[in-house]
Amino acid sequence: MGHRPPELYHETLHVGRDASPQGVRAAYRSLARQWHPDKHPPASRPAAEARFKAITEAYEGLLDQRENRAVIAAARDEVVVRRSRAAEKDRDGGGGARVLARAQSEKHGALAAREPSKKVYTACGNVGGGGRRELAEFSSYVVRKAPPLERKLECTLEELCSGGKKEVRYTRDIVTRNGLIVKKEVTHTIRVKPGWRKGKTVTLEGMGDERPGCVAGDAVFVVAEKRHNRFKRLGDDLVLRAQVPLVSALTGWSITLRLPGGEKLRCSFRDEVIFPGHVKVVKGGGMPVAGGEKGARGDLRVKLDVVFPKNLTDEQRNGLAEILRGCA
Repeated sequence: MGHRPPELYHETLHVGRDASPQGVRAAYRSLARQWHPDKHPPASRPAAEARFKAITEAYEGLLDQRENRAVIAAARDEVVVRRSRAAEKDRDGGGGARVLARAQSEKHGALAAREPSKKVYTACGNVGGGGRRELAEFSSYVVRKAPPLERKLECTLEELCSGGKKEVRYTRDIVTRNGLIVKKEVTHTIRVKPGWRKGKTVTLEGMGDERPGCVAGDAVFVVAEKRHNRFKRLGDDLVLRAQVPLVSALTGWSITLRLPGGEKLRCSFRDEVIFPGHVKVVKGGGMPVAGGEKGARGDLRVKLDVVFPKNLTDEQRNGLAEILRGCA
């Protein structure tokens, strides 16, 4: 970064070579605000990111050049001090401290005259650290973004199965021209995609709360699944519980139902005995798989609970015993 020609840094920041540190800082601040990626739509964001990076590099490069000049000057003065100390020791071995103090005083006086606004600690220490701190503080100011505004996006199982458009209405903070924060109700349309699950987040960039001196925050909607009166969702599978009378469990039973996507489905149990806890798996009868292959779906799991009669007459008991006596 520091090896590029200085004139390129000045050209990038649109300042002259004789620009003061304050002028360079003001130019950087203006350009950084203009080219911050969060202020550009997705289509032009890559170009804005590249421009923002070049602007920051130019500002850091000019800071580095100023700091390097101060370091070299401080190192040169340090050599003078050490030579003075050695000469004093060779001469009488006693007054070296006075010569060292005088040389140190002259060194710091010269540095102060050259860089009155800088603080030099040692030749190899934190020389010109204030410039770095300025960059860190201002960079954090430039990229600071208001906290995200989170809201629930409540969807029915039917909406998550079929997808579609869903209108959301929420209130966000807006900063007026005179710096006041007011509430504003806004409306947006979110396209729900088939197969979305609970916890899925949808981000509307820059459509959240505003704060003075900050880039507008995002509006983040978290999908919440409304409880269904018939189906329960487990990942991409659907679970349906159904009650089957004992006589139907033994002699055959069928059920016709409508899936959340609107499809009609008929399940028949003609050649099998239904026992308590029996699960019938219907392949492809579940939810669409978001991001999967086209047409991919989970399964439908029909869990059957056998309903036993609460009372039987003696005649019914004897009849059942006779019928079931030969069954394994």
